[in-house]
Amino acid sequence: MIHPGEQFYPEGVHWDAPIARGTLPDLLTQAVSEFGDRDALEFRDRPITFKQLSDLADQAAAAFLRAGFGKDCSIALFLGNTPDHPINFFGALKAGARVVHLSPLDGEIALSHKLTDSGARILVTSNLSALLPTALKFLDRGLIDRLIVCEDDSWGNIGTPQTALPDNRDVITHRAFVDGAAAPAAWPEITPDDVALLQYTGGTTGLPKGAMLTHGNLTAAVSIISLWGRATRSRSDGIDRVICVLPLFHIYALTVVLLSALRLGNLISLHQRFDVAAVMRDIEVKRATYFPGVPTMWIAIANLPDLDKRDLSSLMSVGSGGAPLPVEVARILERRVGMKLKSGWGMTETCSPGTAHPKEGPDKPGSIGIALPGIEMDVVSLEDPTKVLGVNEVGEIRIKGPNVTSGYWNRPEETTQSFVDDRFLTGDIGYVDADGFFFLVDRKKDMIISGGFNVYPQMIEQAIYTYPAVQEVIVIGIPDAYRGEAAKAFIKLRDGAAPFPVDDLRAFLTGKLGKHELPAAVEFVDELPRTPVGKLSRHELRQQKSSTSHGQHQQQQ
Repeated sequence: MIHPGEQFYPEGVHWDAPIARGTLPDLLTQAVSEFGDRDALEFRDRPITFKQLSDLADQAAAAFLRAGFGKDCSIALFLGNTPDHPINFFGALKAGARVVHLSPLDGEIALSHKLTDSGARILVTSNLSALLPTALKFLDRGLIDRLIVCEDDSWGNIGTPQTALPDNRDVITHRAFVDGAAAPAAWPEITPDDVALLQYTGGTTGLPKGAMLTHGNLTAAVSIISLWGRATRSRSDGIDRVICVLPLFHIYALTVVLLSALRLGNLISLHQRFDVAAVMRDIEVKRATYFPGVPTMWIAIANLPDLDKRDLSSLMSVGSGGAPLPVEVARILERRVGMKLKSGWGMTETCSPGTAHPKEGPDKPGSIGIALPGIEMDVVSLEDPTKVLGVNEVGEIRIKGPNVTSGYWNRPEETTQSFVDDRFLTGDIGYVDADGFFFLVDRKKDMIISGGFNVYPQMIEQAIYTYPAVQEVIVIGIPDAYRGEAAKAFIKLRDGAAPFPVDDLRAFLTGKLGKHELPAAVEFVDELPRTPVGKLSRHELRQQKSSTSHGQHQQQQ
């Protein structure tokens, strides 16, 4: 049976190829056995071999077990892009625990919810001033019992602002935490069906919920990515240099970069943040071969004034994900540097892989590509999700595969509602053409995707309601040339209150929300639309604003 789009697969790649399932500690062990003395990571121009990474992860695992955080425990990681992330990620998993990713971009409301919901009582963070003060608040509030603090200077001092540790017996440096921890006689038994990661997402009608991603889901995702990329392995020695500026706490970077590169023996060039000059140095000087990014990164590169004179010839593979790629950006890159950049699609719930574009396939601007090996996708009626639609008919996209979550942590009702005929309802509205290429046209739910990150309107609304002049508010997404989408707040003021600039609102919300959640615009209205039962209606507001503007005053950032 030919699956939709399989006729365009790269030579030697087949939809029904075996998809490997295993555990993540075994994935690292296998990589060490094959590539032990090879460099796995490069951070601040310093290399770390596969063997060194594995040894450090084992040390962390032994320390977690010694402290009583092993099987059936949740360990939260509140870390940026440093080697501390993979060391503690694999360490927690080898101890038999579940990892909970906390995003440094989130505000305290979301972070507190994730800690409480996941049951994580231990948190690993860094002494960076962007992280430690927030982590200490969680300890003060009793949300965690133990705080492990990695010291950023361990990887070379670059002058990044740091915060001193308080004199508190529940706060310990990572170095002291792992000191003297001996490996157990036998490591905890882990199976592919054990939950490896609670990755929070999808708080479109409330707070974020934790997708339960098993060891089998994540290793299957790596296998799918490996199968698909087999035809584009670039160097004769089989080693790629992969640029990692995507945040490792995000599912895209975790599977597409970290786990996949380790499994293939590639070198990860790890960056703490996206800096276009540093990325271009990786490409032009260090001859990086693979750069997966999000649209905002490609927009920055496309806008380089001297792009036509830059040397991007080392790149054998590029990708864009996390949010829809503007067609115009892809056109600019192709016109100026001859690079064909196409956007794939995936979700937290699919451990990232979903669709991709075959290198030699037909050119279909705006498409998200074809279903990857082992993945089944179709489009169903919005009114009846058991009814599969035909070619070019618009409905909700469903997906099935070994990489797809079994459901949400402590949310049986939402889990049940998310599956029909054992296929996951993605919430994305689109269609599939006669060649098996999928296209997105809208999102069923209210989530905003800004710069590749999920932004949840209700959480922004909750924070805005704490502003004294606000009586009612609805937040929706608006087009943003740089981020793809940004949040806009429509506000009904309290009696006697005067309109205020968006900058005042952003300043007030800073700290309560992450930077990517701050509204880019505010509009003041006399009334906000409601449903027949009296609830404020985002859907009706979007309908109104798509036809005409009813705002009296508007402030744009």
